[in-house]
Amino acid sequence: AQLVESGGGLVQPGGSLRLSCVASGIMFSIYSMGWFRQAPGKQREYVASIYSDGRTYYLDSVKGRFTISRDSGANTVYLQMNDLKPEDTAIYSCNVEDNQAVDYWGQGTQVTVSS
Repeated sequence: AQLVESGGGLVQPGGSLRLSCVASGIMFSIYSMGWFRQAPGKQREYVASIYSDGRTYYLDSVKGRFTISRDSGANTVYLQMNDLKPEDTAIYSCNVEDNQAVDYWGQGTQVTVSS
């Protein structure tokens, strides 16, 4: 199985980025897709997830700014990030859980918010 993220980069505070993650080679149906992030010197933290029934959940600090969506047919999950803040700077990693409760992870994409 392989998860490939894209869309990271350098953006000024208040700017926007859209992350994408394409999952391939997963044998079983996908139960959930989501995003985590890890800032330098900090623990990895949950950001957002979307389930096969459409439910979405978000970290409180990103609610109203980030939107998670998925294209089930393409096994792709997106994270639209608006009004970015310096504290959003981190490596963002894609996570997929299949219906056998197996987790898969991508390598991550760097998001830097700085003026």
